[in-house]
Amino acid sequence: MELLTERYAEKIAGKLGCYDRILVKGTLPTVCYPEGMTRYLFSKGVRVFDYAKFAEPLREKIKANAEQLAAADGLTTEFIKSHKARKEDIAKKHFDGKKQGLIYVLSAGNLSNL
Repeated sequence: MELLTERYAEKIAGKLGCYDRILVKGTLPTVCYPEGMTRYLFSKGVRVFDYAKFAEPLREKIKANAEQLAAADGLTTEFIKSHKARKEDIAKKHFDGKKQGLIYVLSAGNLSNL
């Protein structure tokens, strides 16, 4: 798989040694509106009401990868119950100022129930 830094090398002025957060902005023009998504699903033979079932394999891959990353660093995943919770504050409680790499894993959806 080609790295984003390789794909867009001519547009990147510099890069950090590690990422704290990544925000990727853009749209998927063919599916960024209801009729477009409906057309896409129809082209794949998926009824709109079957979307959850269609998306489940991708969701499972994301879940497995998050669990694998956490386990590799000896971490557990904390489920955030409130949308009002400040994730930065929660992460700061687990950062000693010295550790590098993955520090803590938060989930907006309970990984065990996804």
